[in-house]
Amino acid sequence: MSYRSVPTDGPVVGATPLVTESLADAVRSLEPLVLSLLVLAVVGLVLGGWWAVRWFRRPPGARLRRMLAAHDEVTVLMHPNPDPDAMSCAMGVARIADSVDTDATLQYSGEIRHQENRAFRTVLDLDLESIEASSQLAAGPVVLVDHNTPRGFTGAQTVEPIAVVDHHPGNGAGTQFTDVRTDYGAASTIIAEYLTDIDASLADEDGSGDVQVSPELATGLLYGIQSDTNHLTNGCSRAEFDACAALFSGIDEDLLDRIANPQVSDDVLQVKATAITEKRIEGPFAVCDVGEIGNVDAIPQAADELMHLEGVTAVVVYGEHDGTLHLSGRSRDDRVHMGETLRHAINDIPMASAGGHARMGGGQLSVDHMNGIGPSDGISRAEFEERLFSAMAGER
Repeated sequence: MSYRSVPTDGPVVGATPLVTESLADAVRSLEPLVLSLLVLAVVGLVLGGWWAVRWFRRPPGARLRRMLAAHDEVTVLMHPNPDPDAMSCAMGVARIADSVDTDATLQYSGEIRHQENRAFRTVLDLDLESIEASSQLAAGPVVLVDHNTPRGFTGAQTVEPIAVVDHHPGNGAGTQFTDVRTDYGAASTIIAEYLTDIDASLADEDGSGDVQVSPELATGLLYGIQSDTNHLTNGCSRAEFDACAALFSGIDEDLLDRIANPQVSDDVLQVKATAITEKRIEGPFAVCDVGEIGNVDAIPQAADELMHLEGVTAVVVYGEHDGTLHLSGRSRDDRVHMGETLRHAINDIPMASAGGHARMGGGQLSVDHMNGIGPSDGISRAEFEERLFSAMAGER
């Protein structure tokens, strides 16, 4: 193979300095005004890129705070029958809103019945409003905490939240802000991280930010985390431990003790006793029908009690209230995803719903539909319990 030489006017190596010199001549030939505009354009592009990077890399807490600042008032909506995790989340969002002069009203549907939940509200002196319809929402912009789909009140399906902060599985989202972390054990952990994002300081610290976390808020968030993770033993991530460590120096131990050790009503103790004495056990699984009950919140407490039984790794307790069966399940068995277990057990019963996490779940079903109203043939209580055992065993 031969190469044919191509004549040139000068050495190829010298091309680079010649090009550079030509560019310099071209720049010098530009009008001063045009040159100034080019410089400003380049500087603008650099600054714009820098701000864009900063904008998209802002931590979630800073983004939520900025979003709240764009509204004069918001409704912070908890899930029906709110627990400490939901209430402490609402407290945290309200504090962030207050730091940007946005009025926040804390609302919920249902009732606060569980003695632990009542103590939480009373001890921390929370100002919470109950609603029965969407028309009672205090403000149009709604922030959902500890759930991602509005429910539990008339017109809930028409509500489009501007923000969602949650740790439960689901498809709900906010129109302006969504932060759902299903790998977290508590939504309170997310709120605690938001406060860190905006440089909030505990009451005993000299923080650089303009947001201070009161002892009530620190105590509430810590208890919310403990409550939803069974004292950091169930469904925890590393984030829960980090959040508790960050909050600990700011809590009020007296408030924490009063929330954690409320008096227990007689009907709750009776339901627990029924669960213990009337339970059915098959292998490592336990199921109990506690019958007609007056306090629905006693059911999950009874499920917690059965989990203390030696050799039992998963339990479901259910009871009837006002024509509805309420289910609560617990699992420490890696083979039993409790939320999926309950969903499989009721999936062909009309007007029934169930779900939850791997370690805990809940559900409701109409007694009439269970007995055969509607398109189904109906099933007996004994057949229903067999379904629960089969679902826990992975056979359904």
